[in-house]
Amino acid sequence: LSLTGYIQACRGLMISAVCLGFFGAIFGLVGMKCTKVGGSNQTKAKIACLAGLIFILSGLCSMTSCSLYANRITSEFFDPSFVAQKYELGAALFIGWAGASLCIIGGIIFCFSIAENSNSARRGYAYNGATSVMSSRTKVHNSVPDKTPPKHFDKNAYV
Repeated sequence: LSLTGYIQACRGLMISAVCLGFFGAIFGLVGMKCTKVGGSNQTKAKIACLAGLIFILSGLCSMTSCSLYANRITSEFFDPSFVAQKYELGAALFIGWAGASLCIIGGIIFCFSIAENSNSARRGYAYNGATSVMSSRTKVHNSVPDKTPPKHFDKNAYV
């Protein structure tokens, strides 16, 4: 706890981003249409939208934390009166910004799931069965069509 205030703030924001991301993932799993938990499709859409909002909030916490730390690093780096060790922007900050951006984009996609469900009911498509197709090898080249199935395909034809 002897760290400076901005590092404590960055740490708190990152911990809250991880916790929010965890709960967003749980709500996202419950809100997906492929799970059997969560009730009707409208309820699932609302839960998915809640998961999207939580993901957006998680991404904003992470983005704020990375940006706050990067602002402090750049201000210390370009300050000529700062005599302590100077740091540069590293890969962890860029990965943090990319992860926060993906979290925000994923949250927006989750939020659009409620709009898809409220527009109209999905149309079901009936399966009419497979239609038979004659290949060029099974065509009969006679003028009178033969009603018997071809004999050159037996049970060992397919391996």
